[in-house]
Amino acid sequence: MKIKIDKFVLSIILVIIIAYFFPQWGGPQSKIPIDTISTVGISLIFFFYGIKLGPEKLKAGIKNWKLHLLVQSTTFFIFPLLVLLFRPFLQNEAQETIWLGFFFLAALPSTVSSSVVMVSMAKGNIPGAIFNASISGIIGIAITPLWMGFFINDAHTDFDFTEIYIKLIAQIVLPVVVGLILQQYLNTFAQKYSSKLTLFDKSIILLIIYKSFSESFIKNIFGSVSILDLFLLFIGALFLFSIVFILTGVIAKKISLNKEDQITAQFCGTKKSLVHGTVFSKIIFGNMGAIGIILLPLMLFHATQILIITVIASSLAKRKIDENL
Repeated sequence: MKIKIDKFVLSIILVIIIAYFFPQWGGPQSKIPIDTISTVGISLIFFFYGIKLGPEKLKAGIKNWKLHLLVQSTTFFIFPLLVLLFRPFLQNEAQETIWLGFFFLAALPSTVSSSVVMVSMAKGNIPGAIFNASISGIIGIAITPLWMGFFINDAHTDFDFTEIYIKLIAQIVLPVVVGLILQQYLNTFAQKYSSKLTLFDKSIILLIIYKSFSESFIKNIFGSVSILDLFLLFIGALFLFSIVFILTGVIAKKISLNKEDQITAQFCGTKKSLVHGTVFSKIIFGNMGAIGIILLPLMLFHATQILIITVIASSLAKRKIDENL
């Protein structure tokens, strides 16, 4: 039997290799406006989501309370409780710091843009993904510091998140709303060029992956610990992701969610936001000397979730959907 390697998966590997040898293109001093391109690209992706969505589909997605409850429970309760199980086994301060990093990642909200893009690629419930990924960031503002407050005495929760909300509305909400308004005029166009729009989606994902890995290589986070420690952290991140992904899938089937909702539950419920993590770390940990080590599990998990979910999404994209569902 001949094994066919997905071209998009090869593209991801190539992008990571490029990020390793040429990380400066994605760094803060780069003359290439990758952040601007990504921002505009994400907004365009959501704009075309709005065009593809009908008002009735969006309403149906919002009303799917079982899906929403599963995603938010996974994000803010199942994740932290799984990490909390390992706390009794800590033996020294170094292990405490690493555990705190994993617990911090477990308490974070889901990431918005990549969750929705991946769900779209895998042909999942896009309205449900938009709703859950967006509301997750809002819930996280209250829940994440609350979780961390149990283990950090000097946690501070006073912070102005106005800028984050403005970006959320500008990049996600407004493009979707405009797309919905223009849906009746541009829906035929979107359907006609559906394959090209999918290629555009994948291109933006590759750009986000390149940016993420470039920053990791520039900051040399992979050189801050020994190879053995790095490997163990990676295994820990992979184990945590796998357990939550499998558990979410099992629960989704138990509560009779259809295939599209199962995809959305697993993709949104297993994601963790690097953006929120970076912002929250400044609030919660302040000038703590070990903040770099605390952020390391999040960085590894971020890279792991993007790679694995992208491969799964690419595979699911090839399946045939029963139009009668």
